[in-house]
Amino acid sequence: MTTVDPNQRIERAEIEDTSLLAFYRDMNAPERRTFWACAAGWALDGMDFMIYPLVIGTIIALWKVDAGSAGLAGTVTLLASAIGGWLGGYLSDHIGRVRTLQITIIWFSLFSLVCAVVQNFEQLLIARAVLGLGFGGEWAAGAVLMGEAIRPQYRGRAVGSVQSGWAVGWGLAVLSQAILFSALPAETAWRWMFVIGALPALLVFYIRRSVTEPEIAAEARAKQAASGNRPALWEIFSGPILKTTILASLMATGCQGGYYAVTFWVPQFLTRERHLSIVGSTGYLSTLIIGSFIGYLTGAWLADRIGRRNLFLTFSIGAIAVVLLYTQLPLTNEVLWVLGFPLGFFASGYFSGVGAFLTELYPTRLRGSGQGFCYNFGRGIGALFPFLVGALSATTSLANAIAMFAVVAYALFFIAAFALPETRGRVLHAD
Repeated sequence: MTTVDPNQRIERAEIEDTSLLAFYRDMNAPERRTFWACAAGWALDGMDFMIYPLVIGTIIALWKVDAGSAGLAGTVTLLASAIGGWLGGYLSDHIGRVRTLQITIIWFSLFSLVCAVVQNFEQLLIARAVLGLGFGGEWAAGAVLMGEAIRPQYRGRAVGSVQSGWAVGWGLAVLSQAILFSALPAETAWRWMFVIGALPALLVFYIRRSVTEPEIAAEARAKQAASGNRPALWEIFSGPILKTTILASLMATGCQGGYYAVTFWVPQFLTRERHLSIVGSTGYLSTLIIGSFIGYLTGAWLADRIGRRNLFLTFSIGAIAVVLLYTQLPLTNEVLWVLGFPLGFFASGYFSGVGAFLTELYPTRLRGSGQGFCYNFGRGIGALFPFLVGALSATTSLANAIAMFAVVAYALFFIAAFALPETRGRVLHAD
């Protein structure tokens, strides 16, 4: 059943079954194949990104790199992913979501392998930057693919559940770190971490065989080809769509800036300021990751239950509160271990609504470009946060630096989300 908003003339699907797994029970075979392909892509994407924060301490010690420069490698990866995400989204509007997804996965897998054989920090910096182009493009193509393949009444839960794959990938990275750094000397183990980061390339074989292009996207491209009216790269900055692009970009900046300020530096916070060993910090990171995974699933359910905006507003406030508790109070390591769960929960869970929200903000002809640009613009600006946190930690504690930038980012997230419209249940058309 659908309704039409009389003020905006937007068709919306009624969300009758709000249980978390309703979307999966009602999926057909092609939808399920798309779901699992994107979930695996997100997991491997998360694993690939989190490898560097986990080996950053080894890189600092091995090549005598200062914290600011080490953070710069993370920043460069994210800045490059911002460009890759915009171009990947634009490419998906022209050659298709599925084909773009395959190209970007192969790209970042190949350059993860390059990271494993670099001989100095400068080479690693370049390899991470080039890897970032594919990393950003993969998210853009996968998010649009999922948003269009799933029916509107289930979109929030389905896309959000796929987002939980990031926590699975993070967990795989931490598990790989614990195994490799226990079995091998640190100067060798970090290279094998990047070798593992090349595994996503295997997913392409499954995608080529099992995943089909969403009908709505194929229909839109056919109409464009017939009329000769293909979307321009800059069209998302024109007319009434400009306001949406600006606000959505600011929202994405806040949500990602906060996330990266926390997750990029927490491993170093635990080893440098809490004096835990790399292996000893694994349990603390595991609690954080479990909280993150539960947060993603809860966020997926809430995105359809209370709406995208209310999800963002609630979780941004919760993230500010927990970050301040985690970094500013003189807590014992035992209490810090417990707090890892709500930190992961609030610092990650809101991402479950972001993909569906951005999909619903744009018309089909601009969806790849718009969604790819906004999310990855936020990723690019948020990319400055690992570098800035690292640089500021030279004059204050790492805990203070994390708290300062995380609070600013989550406040921006709250304000921008408040200014955007609710999109829950919006029906998409081949426009």
